[in-house]
Amino acid sequence: MLEAIERKFRNLAPAVDFCSLRVVRERHEMLSVRRNIIQPVRRSEDWGAMITVHENGGLGYAATPDLGSDGLRHALEQARTWARASRGRHLVALSDLDRRVRSGDYRSPVRKPWDSLSLQDKLGLLQQECQRLKAAEAIVEWQAGLWHSEIETLYVTLDGSRLTQQFRYLLPSLNATAHHQGETQSRSFGGDAYLRQGGLEILEDTGFYDAAPRIAAQALTLLAAPNCPAGTLDVVLAPDQMVLQIHESIGHPLELDRILGDERNYAGTSFVTPELFGHYRYGSELLNVTFDPDHGEQIASYGYDDEGLPAQREYLIEQGILLRPLGGAISQSRAGLPGVANSRASAWNRPPIDRMANLNLEPGTSSLDDLFGRTENGLYMETNRSWSIDDSRNKFQFGCEWGQVIRDGELGAVVKNPNYRGLSAEFWRNLDGVGDARSFQVLGVASCGKGEPNQMIRVGHAAPPCLFRQVAVFGGE
Repeated sequence: MLEAIERKFRNLAPAVDFCSLRVVRERHEMLSVRRNIIQPVRRSEDWGAMITVHENGGLGYAATPDLGSDGLRHALEQARTWARASRGRHLVALSDLDRRVRSGDYRSPVRKPWDSLSLQDKLGLLQQECQRLKAAEAIVEWQAGLWHSEIETLYVTLDGSRLTQQFRYLLPSLNATAHHQGETQSRSFGGDAYLRQGGLEILEDTGFYDAAPRIAAQALTLLAAPNCPAGTLDVVLAPDQMVLQIHESIGHPLELDRILGDERNYAGTSFVTPELFGHYRYGSELLNVTFDPDHGEQIASYGYDDEGLPAQREYLIEQGILLRPLGGAISQSRAGLPGVANSRASAWNRPPIDRMANLNLEPGTSSLDDLFGRTENGLYMETNRSWSIDDSRNKFQFGCEWGQVIRDGELGAVVKNPNYRGLSAEFWRNLDGVGDARSFQVLGVASCGKGEPNQMIRVGHAAPPCLFRQVAVFGGE
């Protein structure tokens, strides 16, 4: 069917400077068992196409769910109308953009396909894990779920580019909430951060089969735990909290369209300015952050972005120095800065904009025990549960599900409601320890919002645990 759509497009497309077609097909299936009761199975499917036209210095685009000749013809006419209307009103010369002819294919690595297990067996698995979450009377809410997605894309241009990509995603979830005498505490399976590309092998790779008893026990432990102490302490953040820390205080500040002001009316600006790239000390010498599409199992790995640029690994921050932003072809041209292939759209009816993809903090040389051993008075925190950050992506306040006191290098008592705050421009300079490759975890975010109209997109973050000095910490009282 994709080939038939491509033929129609090539037959209908007018003789313009540039013309592209991006077709997206999505299929989703969500399975859930809540309080030991199977919830209705939710399935959805969506097809559509986006057409982009460059003509005489103008750019226009239009989307359609009608993939027949009439629908494509109408979208082409709309895109040309917008291109004519925008002529002479662009911040960049469209002729300077990289429009080289490319061909390629990308596919998610899948060892155990989703359909290799029957619906009955998948629901049976979730029933089993849900029952294991109900470990005591104090567990008042519990749930197990699987969210599977299949996305296929075709990107072709009138001058000969043809790119096909096929993605398979799976998000396993486990959640338990405990309540006793007015106190409520929740624990989850990594804060729903175990989102990966692949098939049912993800369940074994992420430890899903062993997690439910631990999650339930920790929710119960938190009920009786004291509140997190307040003060200035050293903090060790687990990988599932590093996800949020990287996302909010590195990822969003480095989006080049945001730096150039495109998001100021909706999601804010950035404390980063174009003049800082190449010399600004973003963090300590231990901070190395990459745009990395090379982890096939990571959620935002791909061969090409949604404007056809090939994705390749690049350092954004190296030894603490800010090198390059998260900016696609148009933003790079506007700012005169190097970027990456990260023009991404959330659906067929959204245009690509600068987005995070796989944004990873590279591993260091310390084991988790080493990080604890170097901490005399501190806290260990796991799993994000709350976040707040100002509109320049600088001042932040984050909360976690699980905390433990660290005294004289030893991990000790559990504390509840651990929170910490800081400034992005200072926090990363206090990075004093980075976990090694053995502690490095591939994780992700299922729904990062940005743009007008809003686009929710998947973002990958991989990181080891990290040690930060002199952090403002507080509890829930």
